[in-house]
Parts: sequence; C-alpha cells; structure tokens
Amino acid sequence: MSFPSHLWRQLKNLTADDLVRALERDRWACDMKGGSMRIYISQDGKRRVSIHYHAKKNYGAKTLQGLLTDIGWSEDDMRRLKLI
Repeated sequence: MSFPSHLWRQLKNLTADDLVRALERDRWACDMKGGSMRIYISQDGKRRVSIHYHAKKNYGAKTLQGLLTDIGWSEDDMRRLKLI
C-alpha cells in the first residue's frame, strides 16, 4: 500500500506512542507485551500486528509503511484516527 507524498510528509513524524494510541482508538487489543515488542489483535480477531515499541521514537519510512500495510488503514481511517 502506498500513500501520496502529502500523506507521508504528515506521517513521517509518527511516534510509537501515536501509533499505539491510534490502534487502541480503533479497538485493537494488546495481546502481548514483552520488552520492546507489543502484539495487537484487531477487534474481529482476523489480523495481528507486531509493533516495535520504543516510547517517543519515530519509525523509519519502510518500517512505517510495512506497519500501515499490515494494519490495513485507508486514508479515511487515518483521518478519522487523527493521524493526518
């Protein structure tokens, strides 16, 4: 999933804390916490995503793109969750 450049300019400063808060607002449940790894499960139980959690740290572009692809949020979802 690729996003237009104007979205990447807004998403490039997304921190681990921002991503976790957005997942929780979108009703993903934390299944496991261990060290720097957190695993979240979607509310329907069909999707899982592993988050490398380091408070207040930004993700690299490819890591963030992979996470957003795994999560499956559209541009509308990201607007609803106030990520952009």
